[in-house]
Amino acid sequence: MHAGRAVLDWMADQGPQMEALLADLVNIDSSSSDAEGVEAVRARLAAFFAEHGVQTRDVPTPGGDCLAARTGPEGEAGHVLLMGHMDTVFPRGEAGRRPFTVETRDGRRRGRGPGVADMKAGLVMNAFLVAGFQAAGTAPLPVAALYTRDEEIGSPNGRAAIEAVAKGARAVFNAEPGRESGNVVKGRRGGTFFRATVTGRPAHAGPDPHKGRSAIEEMARKTLAWHGLTTPDPDVTVSVGLISGGQSVNTIAPFCEAQIDLRFAEPETGERLEREIRAIAEACARDGLSGTLERLGGFLPVVETVDNLALVDLYMAAARDLGQTTGAEFTRSCADSGITASLGIPTVCATGPVGANAHSPEEYVDLETFIPRAQAEALAILRLAERA
Repeated sequence: MHAGRAVLDWMADQGPQMEALLADLVNIDSSSSDAEGVEAVRARLAAFFAEHGVQTRDVPTPGGDCLAARTGPEGEAGHVLLMGHMDTVFPRGEAGRRPFTVETRDGRRRGRGPGVADMKAGLVMNAFLVAGFQAAGTAPLPVAALYTRDEEIGSPNGRAAIEAVAKGARAVFNAEPGRESGNVVKGRRGGTFFRATVTGRPAHAGPDPHKGRSAIEEMARKTLAWHGLTTPDPDVTVSVGLISGGQSVNTIAPFCEAQIDLRFAEPETGERLEREIRAIAEACARDGLSGTLERLGGFLPVVETVDNLALVDLYMAAARDLGQTTGAEFTRSCADSGITASLGIPTVCATGPVGANAHSPEEYVDLETFIPRAQAEALAILRLAERA
């Protein structure tokens, strides 16, 4: 094997160590709102890099520090960026209820636990890629990894960190879980989250309902209008996922709040739908009612550009040459890869170990894919350098 590929040989022996680090991370609660838990994940990763002689630095954000690690030649421009998020969707206590376990299903070993696939396995894989290039001393170009802390809520703070660390990058590999098929992701929808409020007028629901203006009734009208924006072509989904409001059962509701999820495939479609959602939020059917809309955060889409698809092809060719069957697909879910893709940096997503059932108690990662996926990405990085 070419001397530059010594990292692949190093990776081949790291299975138990990868699994041990994965267990440590899964057993730490780290929901997006759990700053202490996310910080514990960051500290464990920082300790791993220190053990392997890898340089790290903190990347401050208003929500807490992200972690960046790098190896390879000096210089900021022309690096490869490996991305992953440390937060999960699970509340504090979930790791205690469902700690990391290993089971065998259909002859394959699976890791289970909260966030095991989305995306703590990807965090581990990225860490070992950087450590592997460091140990082998063969990184042909700078290889950096960034660990952010709020992807699951749309990266309101993480986006700036990603944009800063990605500046000058020649390629991005985002370690969201590989699809069950083994595919990586070549395109993703974008998404935006909103909070809508309606203020009405309270009145006694018994003798004086005519004196009131129901915020709940108005929000119901708006909900039907928002859901009516969903269309298959262009691929748009608008969903009201949370509603709360009212004062008491016998009072005409003076207040109501809803949270809205918008998904879209093209940036211009997202911009148009945001205007339409806002217009519905602010227009009320009767006097005495008022509505507002607040943008909470969101994701940019990964558009299938020529440069993105070229990087996907390079990755798939590397995987095939290692005996792996890997394709590429479009997915309707969102990820931070949309941020780097929107900057014009070639980006491929879902390069992490294969997993499924994210955000549920049935979530798992296929432990048999840890080393092959890491080797495929390492080989893709080596070949990327050859093309420079």
